[in-house]
Amino acid sequence: MEVLNIASVGFFVVLLGSLFLFGELLVKVKGIFAIIGIGIMATYFSFHITPGSGMGVWVALLYIIGIVLLVIDGKFVSDGTLAALGILMMILGIAIPTPNIIYGFLVSMALLLGAGASTLFIKVFPPRNLWSKMTLKDRLTGDLGYNSLNESYKELIGKEVVTTTPFRPIGTIKYEGKYYSATSDSQWLDAGTKVKVVAVDGTRIVVKKEEEG
Repeated sequence: MEVLNIASVGFFVVLLGSLFLFGELLVKVKGIFAIIGIGIMATYFSFHITPGSGMGVWVALLYIIGIVLLVIDGKFVSDGTLAALGILMMILGIAIPTPNIIYGFLVSMALLLGAGASTLFIKVFPPRNLWSKMTLKDRLTGDLGYNSLNESYKELIGKEVVTTTPFRPIGTIKYEGKYYSATSDSQWLDAGTKVKVVAVDGTRIVVKKEEEG
């Protein structure tokens, strides 16, 4: 495997290894991508970590710990902090044992490119939904036990309230010590006018002047 002395070859090896390892984290393929990725990266590290090279197994451990941090972040934390630290450790793990700066830069870029390209697997294979906590998928509706703002506004329908500001035709009403922005549609009202809440659409409250007598 002396061909791995060439920086461009190392670039493509790390690119492929990263593509499959990150792909394993993103999609469900029954470990196939993990086996391929581990095999490719094992070849890379076995070449660069040899007796007399001055590099120990610790650089490979950096890479492995980085992957572990990615998994922990995706499954439990989901804020991206450990994931960023994990990617940094993976970059250090593959760049430190390289023979020169150019080689190190190329394999670092290969890891990032492989990670980015692995997202294409999501279009073909079922996703693992890592980092799903970063996206709020549950709807905060009343039937799920949430007391939404919209539901509290609907409770105003039919209530008799008093305007606290002039309506032109938007103004403010007060009910049970709370102030609400409302509209009287085409009616212009003075402050202190008795009105009734006739409709609620989202957070839009519509009031109508009470009929005298």
